[in-house]
Amino acid sequence: MKVNDTLVDKIAHLARLQFNTVEKAAIKTDLQKMIAFVEKLNELDTTGVLPLLHMSNNINVLRQDKVKGSICREQGLKNAPVHDNQFFKVPKVIKK
Repeated sequence: MKVNDTLVDKIAHLARLQFNTVEKAAIKTDLQKMIAFVEKLNELDTTGVLPLLHMSNNINVLRQDKVKGSICREQGLKNAPVHDNQFFKVPKVIKK
Protein backbone atom coordinates (compact mmCIF):
# COMPACT_ATOMS: atom_id res chain seq x y z
CA MET A 1 0.00 0.00 0.00
CA LYS A 2 1.35 3.38 -0.96
CA VAL A 3 0.81 6.41 1.24
CA ASN A 4 0.02 9.57 -0.70
CA ASP A 5 -1.11 13.09 0.15
CA THR A 6 -4.78 12.18 -0.33
CA LEU A 7 -4.55 9.43 2.29
CA VAL A 8 -2.74 11.71 4.75
CA ASP A 9 -5.34 14.44 4.17
CA LYS A 10 -8.17 11.96 4.75
CA ILE A 11 -6.64 10.64 7.98
CA ALA A 12 -5.96 14.19 9.16
CA HIS A 13 -9.57 15.15 8.45
CA LEU A 14 -10.90 12.10 10.34
CA ALA A 15 -8.61 12.85 13.29
CA ARG A 16 -9.46 16.57 13.16
CA LEU A 17 -5.77 17.47 12.71
CA GLN A 18 -4.04 20.01 10.52
CA PHE A 19 -0.51 19.64 9.15
CA ASN A 20 1.77 21.93 7.24
CA THR A 21 3.77 20.58 4.29
CA VAL A 22 6.83 19.65 6.37
CA GLU A 23 4.74 17.79 8.94
CA LYS A 24 2.75 16.09 6.20
CA ALA A 25 5.95 14.76 4.59
CA ALA A 26 7.17 13.39 7.93
CA ILE A 27 3.81 11.76 8.65
CA LYS A 28 3.73 10.25 5.18
CA THR A 29 7.14 8.65 5.80
CA ASP A 30 6.09 7.33 9.22
CA LEU A 31 2.85 5.90 7.87
CA GLN A 32 4.70 4.17 5.05
CA LYS A 33 7.08 2.57 7.59
CA MET A 34 4.15 1.36 9.73
CA ILE A 35 2.32 -0.13 6.75
CA ALA A 36 5.51 -1.84 5.54
CA PHE A 37 5.93 -3.43 8.99
CA VAL A 38 2.35 -4.74 9.02
CA GLU A 39 2.73 -6.05 5.48
CA LYS A 40 5.91 -7.85 6.59
CA LEU A 41 3.85 -9.63 9.29
CA ASN A 42 1.56 -10.99 6.56
CA GLU A 43 4.49 -13.09 5.30
CA LEU A 44 4.40 -15.28 8.44
CA ASP A 45 2.88 -18.74 8.16
CA THR A 46 0.21 -18.87 10.86
CA THR A 47 -1.50 -22.12 9.87
CA GLY A 48 -2.35 -24.11 12.97
CA VAL A 49 -1.84 -21.14 15.30
CA LEU A 50 -4.88 -20.46 17.45
CA PRO A 51 -5.94 -16.85 17.98
CA LEU A 52 -4.62 -15.34 21.21
CA LEU A 53 -7.34 -13.91 23.39
CA HIS A 54 -5.37 -13.33 26.60
CA MET A 55 -1.69 -12.88 27.39
CA SER A 56 -1.61 -15.71 29.94
CA ASN A 57 -3.28 -19.06 30.49
CA ASN A 58 -4.68 -17.98 33.86
CA ILE A 59 -8.45 -17.73 33.90
CA ASN A 60 -10.36 -15.68 36.46
CA VAL A 61 -7.49 -15.34 38.90
CA LEU A 62 -9.16 -13.28 41.57
CA ARG A 63 -8.40 -12.81 45.23
CA GLN A 64 -10.96 -13.66 47.88
CA ASP A 65 -12.70 -10.70 49.46
CA LYS A 66 -11.79 -10.23 53.10
CA VAL A 67 -13.77 -8.11 55.49
CA LYS A 68 -11.52 -5.57 57.17
CA GLY A 69 -12.17 -2.85 59.65
CA SER A 70 -12.38 0.76 58.60
CA ILE A 71 -11.47 4.02 60.24
CA CYS A 72 -13.93 6.42 61.78
CA ARG A 73 -14.78 9.76 60.18
CA GLU A 74 -12.65 11.77 62.60
CA GLN A 75 -9.55 9.71 61.77
CA GLY A 76 -10.24 10.05 58.06
CA LEU A 77 -10.54 13.82 58.27
CA LYS A 78 -7.72 14.52 60.74
CA ASN A 79 -5.06 15.08 58.02
CA ALA A 80 -7.35 16.93 55.61
CA PRO A 81 -6.16 20.49 55.05
CA VAL A 82 -9.74 21.81 54.90
CA HIS A 83 -12.90 20.06 56.01
CA ASP A 84 -16.16 20.58 57.76
CA ASN A 85 -16.85 17.92 60.33
CA GLN A 86 -18.31 15.57 57.71
CA PHE A 87 -16.62 16.09 54.34
CA PHE A 88 -13.34 17.06 52.68
CA LYS A 89 -13.53 20.56 51.22
CA VAL A 90 -11.83 21.14 47.88
CA PRO A 91 -11.68 24.09 45.49
CA LYS A 92 -14.37 24.32 42.87
CA VAL A 93 -13.10 22.97 39.54
CA ILE A 94 -16.16 23.25 37.29
CA LYS A 95 -17.13 26.72 36.20
CA LYS A 96 -20.51 27.55 34.74
